[in-house]
Amino acid sequence: MEKKKVREAEASSLVPPETPLKIESSLNSSTSITRLLVNVDPNQLKFETAYLRPRPWLQLQNLLSHLLIFGIGLFFGVLVSFNLKDLPSTVLPSRAFSLFSSPTPPPPSIQYSPPPPPASGADFGGVNGNGILMSRRDDGILMQEAEEEEYLLWKASMVPHRDAPFRWKPKVAFMFLTRGPLAFAPFWEKFFAGHEGLYSIYVHSDPSFNDSSDVAEDSVFHGRRIPSKEVRWGSFTMIEAERRLLANALLDFSNQRFVLLSESCIPLFNFPTIYSYLINSTETFVEVYDEPGPVGRGRYNSHMRPHIRPDQWRKGSQWFEADRRLAVEIVSDGKYFPLYGRYCRQSCYADEHYLPTLVHIKFGTTNANRTLTWVDWARGGPHPTRFWRGQVTVELLQRLRDGSECMYNGRRTRVCHLFARKFLPNALTRLMRFGPKVMRF
Repeated sequence: MEKKKVREAEASSLVPPETPLKIESSLNSSTSITRLLVNVDPNQLKFETAYLRPRPWLQLQNLLSHLLIFGIGLFFGVLVSFNLKDLPSTVLPSRAFSLFSSPTPPPPSIQYSPPPPPASGADFGGVNGNGILMSRRDDGILMQEAEEEEYLLWKASMVPHRDAPFRWKPKVAFMFLTRGPLAFAPFWEKFFAGHEGLYSIYVHSDPSFNDSSDVAEDSVFHGRRIPSKEVRWGSFTMIEAERRLLANALLDFSNQRFVLLSESCIPLFNFPTIYSYLINSTETFVEVYDEPGPVGRGRYNSHMRPHIRPDQWRKGSQWFEADRRLAVEIVSDGKYFPLYGRYCRQSCYADEHYLPTLVHIKFGTTNANRTLTWVDWARGGPHPTRFWRGQVTVELLQRLRDGSECMYNGRRTRVCHLFARKFLPNALTRLMRFGPKVMRF
């Protein structure tokens, strides 16, 4: 009996008395250790804590497994991102939608995109350093096929017409619509001298005219001829030529103002005066007026209804000055331009009605309703007065400069005309003699 009691006493010494037991768990980034806090003998506590002490090789194993999982996730993330970047933008929303909602595809969205360039076999040479769309053919006369002109107009209609977020020097584009050589090129040379970087020159002449032998390499007109087509006086081809000039000029974003001139035009002021007048103007300069008689509304064609009504029909001079916004509208016009091509033929004289009517309908509040080119119609008839050599005097030039009164940016001024026509080629010598004195260039 005594032996039995001794054995029970020895066993009871190995088992702790019944006391409350507290268990706390804490997780470490490398391993999980459970600490048992019991009211036990210190010798027994040493045994248990030694048994639960973390092992170094287990910590290393856990660390390597975490690094492996992170590396695999990073690899697949990079792989998926590169694959998604190659997908079309219109596909991504529908795929994301299918992951988080019902499998029913979303309705197709209607998106506007500009018309694509002509898909023809035309061999374009791009835009040269002068800002002119060139053909790769080098035959002395830069011919332009129908598909090339379509591409030119498309490209020009896509250019920005708002202010850029960077600084640049605005330029004035001088566009010459000529039949042959520029007889007053020496006079214009004096006008442009010393003002490089503030102007651009574009020349549209008859395709049969080869100016390579008439224009010196050091001339400001050298290399300024654009691909041209035949133009007949008073016909719809004149509007087409104006659009070609504007389209080429629009390719240079620095061009902010656009002036249409002829080979018989001369400047009436020096370059700084004309440049400041145009760049600082808040209006465009297109002559627009209502002519009730047979040479005005009498040319209206009822087939233009309902796009153009008789009360909207306007007349004016073809020699205009435009800002970039109006220029882009002219080259991209797909509503009024085709109407004039179909219904304004023969005695309609589209060049006198197309632009005035377009400006009246869409830009009436931003137009000065006057031309900057002085012309003498006092003698009547279909053509204005032509000035020959003996008529060119200091008095004539002075009268053309300040002989009228008009409004400019809301203020009254006597500087109303910056250019004048029609001067005959034999007037060049006297213009070279008197012009610099009167115009100070």
